[in-house]
Amino acid sequence: MIVTLIIACEVGFWVLLAAGLALRYLARMPRTSVAVLLCEPLLEVVLLVVTAVDLKNGAQPDWKHGLAAVYIGFSAGMGHHLVTRADAWVAYRFAGGPRPAKAPKGGSARTAYEWKTAGRFTVACLIAIALLQAAIWYVGGDGSTDSLRMWQQKMLYVIGINVIIALSYTLFPRKAAEAKAKPSVLDRLLKPASDRSGAHTGEDRTLTRR
Repeated sequence: MIVTLIIACEVGFWVLLAAGLALRYLARMPRTSVAVLLCEPLLEVVLLVVTAVDLKNGAQPDWKHGLAAVYIGFSAGMGHHLVTRADAWVAYRFAGGPRPAKAPKGGSARTAYEWKTAGRFTVACLIAIALLQAAIWYVGGDGSTDSLRMWQQKMLYVIGINVIIALSYTLFPRKAAEAKAKPSVLDRLLKPASDRSGAHTGEDRTLTRR
């Protein structure tokens, strides 16, 4: 049941995000959009309560309970960033907003970017570790907590990997790319319709002159 609920929470997160952004930029209902987006943390609360009740009812803590704690940790630590990025892309595509900035190619800007990314992963992992530790204390000596401690070790590995990556950009910074990068598939898909139509018009004019 825990795994099913985790999948349902993940699906629910993206459904609420899509609905909230559609209400804001397509239906022009910003207040309703905010109300819908604020429902997203309730999904993690439900998962947390169900997991706690399952343990209280005598279930042996296993990888599923650890996965639930990790999911809640990453939702809390990364969710706001995902919502902000999605909002920026939808605003760019449908509301004439500025194009969201890409990850810097190099230089000090890329170093700062990598440390911010490592910081988000660290926060998510620390929340997961805290929830796992709370579950260990909750179970006490009544059951095996090896699977929960295994998840804690994995979270420490994730923190270490992200810190190493950020350190590599600090100790061995890459030079900022001077050449203009080609637009990605995502850029082409999310480019505002007005920009795309303008590009086609220019091509048509060139063909006409030929």
